[in-house]
Amino acid sequence: MISKKMKEHVKGSSMIRAMFEEGKKMIDLYGADDVHDFSLGNPSTPPPAEINGIINGILKDEKPTFVHGYMNNAGYEDVRETIAKSLNSKYGTSYGAANVIMTVGAAGGLNIILKTLLDPDDEVVVFAPFFGEYRAYTSNYDGKLVVVSANAPDFQPNLAEFAGKLTARTKAVIVNSPNNPTGVIYSEETLEALAGMLREAQEKFGTSIYLLADEPYRELVYDGGFVPFIPKHYENTIVGYSFSKSLSLPGERIGYLVVPSEVADFDDVLSGATVANRISGFVNAPSLQQRTVAKCLDMETDVSGYNKNREALYNGLTEAGYECVKPQGAFYLFVKSPIESDVEFCSLAKKYHILIVPGTAFACPGYVRIAYCVAHETIVASLPKFKKLLEEVR
Repeated sequence: MISKKMKEHVKGSSMIRAMFEEGKKMIDLYGADDVHDFSLGNPSTPPPAEINGIINGILKDEKPTFVHGYMNNAGYEDVRETIAKSLNSKYGTSYGAANVIMTVGAAGGLNIILKTLLDPDDEVVVFAPFFGEYRAYTSNYDGKLVVVSANAPDFQPNLAEFAGKLTARTKAVIVNSPNNPTGVIYSEETLEALAGMLREAQEKFGTSIYLLADEPYRELVYDGGFVPFIPKHYENTIVGYSFSKSLSLPGERIGYLVVPSEVADFDDVLSGATVANRISGFVNAPSLQQRTVAKCLDMETDVSGYNKNREALYNGLTEAGYECVKPQGAFYLFVKSPIESDVEFCSLAKKYHILIVPGTAFACPGYVRIAYCVAHETIVASLPKFKKLLEEVR
């Protein structure tokens, strides 16, 4: 018999993945051209053309033990140094290899830092709407998730409520900008105010509160949008980054943590996260992908395809009568459900072979998420059906 905790995880398994699996069944029944699957944030833009050549070159030119062997649990030192220098060039920081830990994607990074920080019943604060897996990541280490309610319609963090959620048990706060599911970028003003509240809480309770910046969508921005580098605003920030979206490599599971020297108990945090990488079962991030991404740090993400989809979907839905905030980044549209139950609305959408995810999955009922990282033809073909769906529910 499996554990009680695991039973709960299975019972509450991701609505996003459930929709994705249902989409595959619908494609078998109706054909791919007649199914509009907006459930999963799976990049549709191909990786940069050079990446396959880089991988082949590494395999051809390097010794097998150099590419495939064990290394420090934090990752190859030269790779971490290369990433640190790239960050320094972009953000005017002074990081070195010791400030970087290579991880199994951003998810692996969040898990090892939460494993490092949390004692049972320590609290992790999140802002709705948020990526639902944060619940599981916190539960993995017997932490308690504390949710700050959504701040519609602009979906900047609800700071009016936030201060009252901080307690002596608060160990971490997770922010995700550009945000999944809204595409909103948290402003410098918001981050400055948030940082001030955290400093006040640390002083009040005599504790350290770590701000965990989950940043897999950092490079996916539109209209000249600016994504603030959060360690510049709060010294106790740890950044989790992934190449899954920026280089369209979600299946390769490669990312990193940045642990600035300024964070509280830096030596212990760094040592703890490095050991957590090993004892969590990751051991180290994939060796070939470490070597690969170190050669891709100056590559720019082509967001033109996503932007084309963003404009077409946003304009098409708002013209039809839907309400939503225009995303500044990532590749999601967060749309207000035209009926009270977002879950029921998503169920009705299936009648038109449209697969979307209820906002309930992101602790924000009354909205739905549409992932527009799909073929442009899927967007175009879906718009008349979205219009008919809205006419039906009205």
